Amino acid sequence: MYHTWMRFFTPSPLHHRLGLVCLGVGLQHGALPTVGPRTLDHHVAVVINSGSGWFIGADGRRVPVIAPSLIWLTPGTPHHYGADPGTGWDESFVDFTGPATATYTELGYIEPDRPLVPLADTAGPRAAVGRMVRAARRGNPLLEVETGAAVHELLVALRRARADVSPDGDPVLQALARDAFQPLSVAEHAARHGMTPAELRTAVRRGAGCSPKDYLLGIRLGRAKELLAATDLPVAAVARRVGYDDPAYFSRLFARRVGTAPVRFRDQQGRSVPGGWSDQVPDPEHPPTITPLGPAL
Repeated sequence: MYHTWMRFFTPSPLHHRLGLVCLGVGLQHGALPTVGPRTLDHHVAVVINSGSGWFIGADGRRVPVIAPSLIWLTPGTPHHYGADPGTGWDESFVDFTGPATATYTELGYIEPDRPLVPLADTAGPRAAVGRMVRAARRGNPLLEVETGAAVHELLVALRRARADVSPDGDPVLQALARDAFQPLSVAEHAARHGMTPAELRTAVRRGAGCSPKDYLLGIRLGRAKELLAATDLPVAAVARRVGYDDPAYFSRLFARRVGTAPVRFRDQQGRSVPGGWSDQVPDPEHPPTITPLGPAL
């Protein structure tokens, strides 16, 4: 016996321009019927929450599926899979498409060459699928946008839930982030980790979907924006704080990547808060209580 619930959608061309659209969502459990052999023209993420089964991909090899796992079905790739008749499994599936799938693939969030991915747990992905299920109520005027946004969330949740990623993130990326503001070359960062530059590039691309240089630059410019927006530090001081001894080079780099000069970025923010800057992340669920100011004396 098995149980199936599913809904399918037909987003408009305008919705496709959002980058990702949800074409369908389903929840199934039990000794489900075998799927395939078949080939699709869109992406499907099949999240196996519990149970076991098997999967056959383009190479024709039959491999076991043991929950928690993710099965990637990508366009144009033959596949065939099913739950073990004796145990069955509990699955969630999401059909999706859109131009952003190419970027997510390049970043490593979608892995066509790795159709079966072990997961550490499925709590995050199930929460994203749950948002799609709730949005799928009949007559919801926000259906396409809500479900499309949840596909983005699902891809992030699946990336985070991979069994080869520790709960605290990739240690190489953590170390790079810690040392990001030191004036070190990529080769010097690699040497600190006992790696060659090529090995570091491979590790960072696998973990962050970009080169070490771009990863470090993103952290540096993010901090520079914070300092420009929230302090009165001169641009030269900001440059030094984020690892650049040459303020002119920093300004050119900032303008090229951000699209505006550091001084103009600061003017656009208009929110300098000298003395009020905090590195403590507030809890959106429990914002601090603001005490009304008394009359000025």
